[in-house]
Amino acid sequence: MMLSETQTVPATRNSAQNLIFLILCGGFIVNGIIITFAGPMLPFLKERWNLNDTQAGLFSLVQFSASLAGVFISSALVSAKGFKPAVTLGLALMGVGFAIFNAPSFALALLACGIFGLGYGLVTPGINLWVGESYGDRRATALNIINLTWGLGAICSSPLAMWAQRESHVSLLMYLVGAFCVLLALALLRMPFGKPPKEDKPASQETSAFTPGLGGAILLGMLFFVYVGTENSTSYWAAEHARRAANWATNTFTLAQMFFFAGLLGGRGLAAAILLKLKDVPVAIGGILLAAAGLAIFITAHSPAILFGGALQAGLGLSSLYPIYIAWLSKWFGARARKVGGLMFALAAAGASTMPTLVGVVSRYCQSLRIGMMVPLIGCAAMLAAIGLLRPNTRA
Repeated sequence: MMLSETQTVPATRNSAQNLIFLILCGGFIVNGIIITFAGPMLPFLKERWNLNDTQAGLFSLVQFSASLAGVFISSALVSAKGFKPAVTLGLALMGVGFAIFNAPSFALALLACGIFGLGYGLVTPGINLWVGESYGDRRATALNIINLTWGLGAICSSPLAMWAQRESHVSLLMYLVGAFCVLLALALLRMPFGKPPKEDKPASQETSAFTPGLGGAILLGMLFFVYVGTENSTSYWAAEHARRAANWATNTFTLAQMFFFAGLLGGRGLAAAILLKLKDVPVAIGGILLAAAGLAIFITAHSPAILFGGALQAGLGLSSLYPIYIAWLSKWFGARARKVGGLMFALAAAGASTMPTLVGVVSRYCQSLRIGMMVPLIGCAAMLAAIGLLRPNTRA
């Protein structure tokens, strides 16, 4: 009887954990749609309100500045109440904010960005940290899978935006996606998140384990800041850069962001398998070099095919980096990752808000978006330098 009970409890816990994981995958799909939607809509929004590049960058600035506040709130909620409050509240806010994004004025649209940006800041750290803590040695693979679902949502964003504009169904699309987001939040409210299992280690092993110093934490924070800023800069301005770089008969330039996220999605699926065979450091370095080459192609291209190809390659190169950085956070900081993660995700949100805005500022000052797009390319160089100084192989 005792043996049967012992076998039943882990089986039940694993079943609930896997169901939560599946629902969170659905949450990350709508997360990917919502948080990237402003990018493919940017040419439409610029024309609607006659915005210059600096003003157009405000959508990214507002949504990710609000997400920074969400990250701090998420950190406090996770530490005090667990993962459920942060994740469910964040999904609900994302749904409500997105439903009102197609507002009649520029100011109200920015407010909607702030609402779903706040929700994004609540959701993203909670989901990533829950997965990192719950899957132990399989955390890198599980994080790649969960972030792959985010990429699936992001890749759908561009064709959905193109369809909604052509059919004049922008508001309808936002209502449907927003409602689905709220329904997922309600479903998660009924789920027993519990406390994620932690690996038990002997005291002697805990004492001898690597503990990152201040310098290591700063460099890891720099990677979070620059990576998310680089990804967001590229995806946010991809459609607008493509529109200016080549001649188009229709609004298919909107799909430039889709090709970027197609690379991100395919790369994360591939990375989940590669990381079972190779160590994370060479995968990360190779990814950065591949992304830099893709960005260089995208920035200098003048034909639709080459623009789309460069965007695809850039996404492929960047695909494995964020899950690897989160895996380093969970591995090096252990249980403290809940608190340290708040700072790391805050830096990520800061990068997401400042770097795309910087692209717009540089573009307006230099009268060239092509020059502005050098910002994410410089970000790739900064990540290579940070990994070289961090030397992750010595911190295992």
